[in-house]
Amino acid sequence: MIDFLGQLLRLTRPYRLRLALGVLFGVLGGFVEPLLVVLIPLVGRVIFPGAEASAAQEFMKRLPRLLRPLADSLTSWFAQSESSHVAVVKVVVIALIPLVAFSRSVIGYLNVYCLQWVAIRTVTDLRTKLFTHLQNLSLSFFARANTGDLMSRIMSDTVALQSTISNSLAVVIKDPVTVLACSGLLLILDARLTLITLLVFPLGLIPIVVYSRKVRKSSAAIQNSYSELATVVHESFTGNRVVKAYNLEQKVVQQFKDVSSRFVSHFMRVVRSQEIPGPLIEFFGSLGVAALFVYFAFQPNPAPDRFIQFAASIVLMYRPVKNMIRLHSQLEQARAASQRVFDLLKMQNNVREPASPQPLRAAGADIHFDRLEFAYGDKSVLGGINLTVQAGQLVALVGASGSGKTTLTNLLLRFYDPQKGAVRIGDTDIRQVSTRDLRSQLAVVTQETILFNDTIRNNIALGRPGAGNGEIEEAAQHAFAHDFIMEKPQGYDTVVGEKGVTLSGGQRQRIAIARAILRNAPVLILDEATSALDTESERAVQAALEELMQGRTTICIAHRLSTVQKADLIVVLDQGRIVETGKHAELIKRGGVYQKLYELQFQA
Repeated sequence: MIDFLGQLLRLTRPYRLRLALGVLFGVLGGFVEPLLVVLIPLVGRVIFPGAEASAAQEFMKRLPRLLRPLADSLTSWFAQSESSHVAVVKVVVIALIPLVAFSRSVIGYLNVYCLQWVAIRTVTDLRTKLFTHLQNLSLSFFARANTGDLMSRIMSDTVALQSTISNSLAVVIKDPVTVLACSGLLLILDARLTLITLLVFPLGLIPIVVYSRKVRKSSAAIQNSYSELATVVHESFTGNRVVKAYNLEQKVVQQFKDVSSRFVSHFMRVVRSQEIPGPLIEFFGSLGVAALFVYFAFQPNPAPDRFIQFAASIVLMYRPVKNMIRLHSQLEQARAASQRVFDLLKMQNNVREPASPQPLRAAGADIHFDRLEFAYGDKSVLGGINLTVQAGQLVALVGASGSGKTTLTNLLLRFYDPQKGAVRIGDTDIRQVSTRDLRSQLAVVTQETILFNDTIRNNIALGRPGAGNGEIEEAAQHAFAHDFIMEKPQGYDTVVGEKGVTLSGGQRQRIAIARAILRNAPVLILDEATSALDTESERAVQAALEELMQGRTTICIAHRLSTVQKADLIVVLDQGRIVETGKHAELIKRGGVYQKLYELQFQA
């Protein structure tokens, strides 16, 4: 637990000044609480001036020796005031009650405000740090990760930490001070009676120890249930076409209900573990109050004012003690949530940035795949790949699904690093180049068109941030997208919706091609870039791509062999190995794997 609190304090370090103010106001608030108890005898003194041993005098007598002069001065002042300014004194002393109450409210507000200010900024920084860290992890991490779980950790788990920093720190600072101040006041009034009353407090530690482990275990289960809920919601929304097409609404709803039921079960376990100690503590506290009653009941001359002060002090201590008891459960919940966040921050990127990056010039450079071997876990995907793509060539990668075509381009993009061998552009191993520099010289059109919930203009501009409107529209014209864009109500400022849902498949693909054209990179990677287009659009876009590919190195992954017949080199992959290379006519005459693929597509 100490390590966890240390982590929280390290997170708040950039805001330590505001945190210190929050701590200061918390301490002041803890001391202000008992002042109301102190005022009780003073008010009684001015209202009932004839009392022989007033509560004020009794209280002053029990103050530490260093405060005796102050006590004597106050007593003398009251005595002198009684004869000449009785009414004024009564008003002033009575006015201290609302003044202390107002001060208590202001200090409490400043305490909460400062801690909440620190909490929201700390959590925002942590959330940003976590999101940035995830963005910089390799593609292999996202291949294993669960999107709903990642969303839950970024949003839900960090909120738990925010509550801990704001609410728990307030309890850690203010409430112990209040308890100590009230205890000190009670010790001044009657040390022996105070010790008797406080003897039952250690019994309150028993339920805390018993239920703390249950809270930690159930809290971790709650966060996992949040992740499952987020996963169900994410998958049902992103896959809503399949859900509706196959009448899966009831199945998805039932799945949501099942996960929600587990969440409720875990949540109620935490509630039970948090709330059961409360009544036990109240019972133990009532034992202390009963001891107080017994003590005063058997006193020969019990003092009502002292009894009232004792009772008021114990009442003031009840709330902070209860808060401190609940604090342990809250910290256990936050600890479970924070562990999931810090576990993600510990994840290392499999694709390491070089310590001293070398510059890269991909324009006019050959691309070499030298003795590449790559596997996803224990499954070998590429073995012994040797291939040179000459500058300016159009090289087509063909083969059955799972033959390794996309993996080869993923290695060029450095989404992964090979287990053996190297990918070089010119004479430079791409592992010696920063990934940002490498990818800035590559343009990609993927088989799965990715558009963001933004305007058409901004989606195209992702190819080269900062490009002017004229350049964006020119790229769209080359991709034969300008005409349909202008038919939209807001033209280039039309929002395409999540994943471009408001556009047809062909329209989405043409915007993605316009994005690649705008990038104007020396190397193009086309992953079946025309697969979603109708015949007329495909011809138009193919013409634009042929113009774009002039003088550029292009690697094209093709399943439809009609798109690669003009390739300078066709590379046929089978089970992760290159089995044939050549031009279309040569491979057809050879009668090998390519010829069989060609027959399957066309002769059938």
